[in-house]
Amino acid sequence: MSKHVPPPLSIFSPVLLRSASMGALRKLDPRLLWRHPVMFLVEIGGFITSVNFLFALGGKHGDPAWFSGLVSLWLWLTVFFGNFAESLAEGRGKARAASMRKTRTEVQARRLSAPTADARTEVVLAEQLCKDDHILVEASELIAGDGEVVSGAALVNEAAVTGESAPVVRESGGDRSAVTGGTTVVSGTIVVRITANPGETFMDRMITMVEGAKRRKTPNEIALEVLLLALTVVFLLVVANLSPLSIYSAKVSGQGAPVSLTVLVALFVCLAPTTIAALLPAIGIAGMDRLFQKNVIALSGRAIEAAGDVSVLLLDKTGTITLGNREAVAFVPVGGHSEAELVEAALLASLADETPEGRSIVVLAKERFHRRLHSLPPGAEVVPFSAETRLSGSDIGDMRYRKGESDSIIAFVGRAGGTPPAGLDREVLSIAKNGGTPLVVCCNADILGVINLKDILKGGIQERFQQLRSMGIRTVMITGDNPHTAAAIAAEARVDDFLAQAKPEDKLRLIRENQQAGYMVAMTGDGTNDAPALAQADVAVAMNTGTQPAREAANIIDLDSNPTKLLDIVETGKQILMTRGNLTTFSISNDVAKYFAIIPAALISIYPQLDALNIMRLASPQSAILAAVIFNAVVIPLLIPLALKGTRYRPMSAEKMLVRSLLLYGLGGVVVPFVGIKVIDMLCAVFI
Repeated sequence: MSKHVPPPLSIFSPVLLRSASMGALRKLDPRLLWRHPVMFLVEIGGFITSVNFLFALGGKHGDPAWFSGLVSLWLWLTVFFGNFAESLAEGRGKARAASMRKTRTEVQARRLSAPTADARTEVVLAEQLCKDDHILVEASELIAGDGEVVSGAALVNEAAVTGESAPVVRESGGDRSAVTGGTTVVSGTIVVRITANPGETFMDRMITMVEGAKRRKTPNEIALEVLLLALTVVFLLVVANLSPLSIYSAKVSGQGAPVSLTVLVALFVCLAPTTIAALLPAIGIAGMDRLFQKNVIALSGRAIEAAGDVSVLLLDKTGTITLGNREAVAFVPVGGHSEAELVEAALLASLADETPEGRSIVVLAKERFHRRLHSLPPGAEVVPFSAETRLSGSDIGDMRYRKGESDSIIAFVGRAGGTPPAGLDREVLSIAKNGGTPLVVCCNADILGVINLKDILKGGIQERFQQLRSMGIRTVMITGDNPHTAAAIAAEARVDDFLAQAKPEDKLRLIRENQQAGYMVAMTGDGTNDAPALAQADVAVAMNTGTQPAREAANIIDLDSNPTKLLDIVETGKQILMTRGNLTTFSISNDVAKYFAIIPAALISIYPQLDALNIMRLASPQSAILAAVIFNAVVIPLLIPLALKGTRYRPMSAEKMLVRSLLLYGLGGVVVPFVGIKVIDMLCAVFI
């Protein structure tokens, strides 16, 4: 199958590396870097040591020029590597966006003077279309902009958006009327009302979000940055106080020399949490990029992080758990009527019904019972479905054929002087208990039988719900069906709970109740009636096949319209949180080794007793300081692949996850620097 998303770009792609390198150099501009306070302070340190290097070249500085020069070089490389990580993450998204832009061409559209297929047309460019314009689209033509089908039905190839090669039906009415600009009509003719102005289309928004350049920071990310800044300020104050202390101690003891400015800057940079500060921006941007690789567009980084904490998931049944179109599977006569009588009446009540359910009744009647009637006889009057009557059908002479919910048909028959036959309630209840939707058929005052409409579950839905359950997420199905039908479908889909006969206000109330109980709530849906609940949910996932209001209310769009994608979204959210936590643990643990490397080296000339802390037996104070600075810089690019790929999520308890993180990244964060600094020190002793 063709994919609109390019293959995942390797982080070692030469084009991507060149672009990221240029971006990293541009980000050295202090006007840009001040937004990352820790790295901004490291850049200031690099500037200070560079000045010291120039003084040392002139013989006006106590430290050797080579020492000041190398420390300065590695401090600048530390800043560059931090910028490089962010630029690399941004570059992957921008490369995808550029690829998407190349696929876009100037599309022409036939704009209609009125919203009917036979109205006068004029050919215009897609960029000239405005909101509420109507266009005519026929087979083999591109849909010029986002919109809703107001007339007709068509098979639409959405591979340009969803990556799926199989065409889908788009038709007026219902929850499958939304179309996206850039997709192609395979067969049929439709009239589309444009719902977005130029530059505001779904594809435009998707490209903008993919680029990731305007990603807003999440509350967790801001909190972590505050923590890192607080630690940095503490270390800055400690290092600043070391200078007068060393001067005083040198004068009192009469031996040694005060700690130089280059050494103090190196000490500060090594103790500050530079590793996580450098990788923090890349982690969030990479999370959005990973979701895009799975055909999911996150409209905010905050939504992805919230997904990592989701504990309750609400799913709209129709189009989310089920395929969306109920299909007629059986005709059940009642009251002594024959199946042939029931089929004839159902066919006459459904021939003018353009809904998927109505068409499935016609198809079943023709295929199984060989009825050859293709249209209503002349003079027949169509009775459309309405929310008030909750039934539909046709009037042919004195015969009034109707189909609808049991209560509505019983009321209709009662007004005509009829009574429901024995066994009707039993058949209706039996169909409902088995997960079907009973549709009762009558002719005048006589009820002939029941049509069994079956909801078809989407493939693999049960397995996905089991995976969500293993992650501690409770699933709740929301449907307008009666409780019996809802219970049967919930049992078949294996959801944890369900809400039947749900109205938009019921969905809102359920979400608010869970939020007030302290739960993070996710909602998936595709219909206009889902929009209020989607707007209220912490994580709102709209199906791309859904209506425009549903997509506008959501903060995540699933291009494949697969509700089980929430599993991928949750995993990505947890990956972001875990990756950030693990790298923070690793970064802070690094300081333990650095204490033993750089503090004795920095102060041993004044306090010889500190040599006892030189447990790594580093060659000299200068080589020790340089080794710590080099390791502090080199560890950043080494961790970039982990920041971009994310920590692998494994379903487990919070306690086990914490222990695993402490053992792997906490203990590893202590051991790795000891080894790395010792190796670098040995190399420095040889070459310097």
